[in-house]
Parts: sequence; C-alpha cells; structure tokens
Amino acid sequence: MQLRVRALETVLTEKGYIDPAALDAIVEAYETRIGPRNGSVVIAKAWANPEFKKALLADATKAVASMGHMSRVGDHLVAVENTPNRHNMIVCTLCSCYPWEVLGLPPVWYKSAPYRSRAVKDPRGVLSDFGVTLPKDTEIRVWDSTAETRFIVLPMRPAGTEGWSEDKLADLVTRDSMIGTALALTPEQAKNQPKSGAK
Repeated sequence: MQLRVRALETVLTEKGYIDPAALDAIVEAYETRIGPRNGSVVIAKAWANPEFKKALLADATKAVASMGHMSRVGDHLVAVENTPNRHNMIVCTLCSCYPWEVLGLPPVWYKSAPYRSRAVKDPRGVLSDFGVTLPKDTEIRVWDSTAETRFIVLPMRPAGTEGWSEDKLADLVTRDSMIGTALALTPEQAKNQPKSGAK
C-alpha cells in the first residue's frame, strides 16, 4: 500500500497537481497538532473542572475552541457523557464522519462496513468484540455521525484518580474511549501503556 501511495504521489507531483511541501505540512500537522491527544486533554479538563464539563456538554464546539490550541472542529461537535447507567458509542453508518481535530485520523475499523452495520444492530456484541463487557442493565446509546454533526464520548473518570493533574488524567484517555468502544484506562492499566500521543 505504501508503495502505491508513493507512486501515486510521485505521478501527481510530476504533473504539478500536488505540492510536496503542502503534503509534508499536512502530515506534520496530523502528527503533532491534530489528533487524539487533543481529545484526551479536553476530556481530562472536563473530569477536573465541573464548569468546563458543563460547558462541554452544553456546546462542545464552543468549549473545545475555548482551549485555544484547537483548530475548527467540524461544523457541530456534540459531547455525550458515559454514566454508570448509560454507555455511548459513535458510528457513522453512511461513511466515516469523525472529528479529526480531537480524535485524529479514523481507525480502519471505524470505516469498515461490518462496524458501521453491527454498531447499530448489535452494539453490545461490538463492544464485546472490543473487550468491553457492560452490565446487562446499562443502556447503550449509539450516535450516528454526519458531515454536519460529529460526536465525542466523555468516558467516566476512573476511580483512584482523585487529586490528579489534568496532564496525568489525559494519559488515561484513549482514542477508542472517546469513540465509546473502550473505557478509560485505570491507573494500573496506564502504567503498562507505551508513552505516545495517540494511544
């Protein structure tokens, strides 16, 4: 696949359709400034700051933009909160609409037909495939993203994190937990995670 991409890039560059410097700038942006670390910082702030959490749930686009370092997030970003009684999961049944600025590039499985169809019909089964088993009485809500409205899950704050800094809390938030196909890491799980900006 990489060879095909490089060959295509070479042909398009030689024909003058693309600028290699512009491509490098886009790749650099997604490697360093755009991605799931942005989302994890947002979630950590919501966990630590009740006023910010209230603002995030009321208007996620405005709340995320207020953090300054974020770029424009789609047309309308909605944050949905996991609770002991409700778990939220995100899908785009038509294609792969996704808030890139806070979650990075969508994973391959998010774009796959099996995920897009099963997430709606059998969300509990999909969660089981991801290793997430919820109590039978936990309601599961599936939110369908569109080009106009995209979602981010506010996972439950793990126990044992009282008094943690926002930076430390952000290490517990994974991309998948913000899609709803995983839970936030426990402090113990986080110890075994490789240090990365895109867990």
